[in-house]
Amino acid sequence: MKKALMIVSVLLVAVISTACINNMAVQELNNKAAEYMQKGDYESAMNRLQASLDLDATMYETYYNLGVAAINAQKYDKAIEALEGGIKIKPDFADFYYSLGIAQSEKANQIVDSAAQKLEENSDKSENVNEKNAVIEAGKRTEAVEEKNKAIELKKSAIENLRKYLEMKPNAEDKETIEALIEESNAFINGDESVPAGKE
Repeated sequence: MKKALMIVSVLLVAVISTACINNMAVQELNNKAAEYMQKGDYESAMNRLQASLDLDATMYETYYNLGVAAINAQKYDKAIEALEGGIKIKPDFADFYYSLGIAQSEKANQIVDSAAQKLEENSDKSENVNEKNAVIEAGKRTEAVEEKNKAIELKKSAIENLRKYLEMKPNAEDKETIEALIEESNAFINGDESVPAGKE
């Protein structure tokens, strides 16, 4: 019996020690990520924050910081993934919804810009179009429509998240800016091309 208690005690000490070492490593990674973010090295910050999450995936702050770093690095898919992961842990943290809305809106803008650029490049090349090229061009236009539909869905999600942020923080300092972004996103969804998509 004494031997069994001794083994359990040793295992308990080992588990506690490992948890302490992990917490120290997580804190060190987060501190290093903050340094990188201050220097504008968002890629390195993202790498540190991802490593931190690999050690401890329960810290909502790490998800938030990873999302912000990814937005700044224009890695919007990564930002969306990180922020949605954080919301699962702490759904009452309002800033998740703001940042997620920004990431979704910027991803939509990125999709539209890329599709427009492809169409422009292809229209320059297609002045002398034969039948085979006409089929290819039609496929590319269809792809552009699909991309715009993806962008519309992202804008709709962005609006939902930005509204949720304003519900949670009705007196937010940036309320007017957010409302303008919501209005621009609605204009995009409704096909009002005279209103440019918002850039943050």
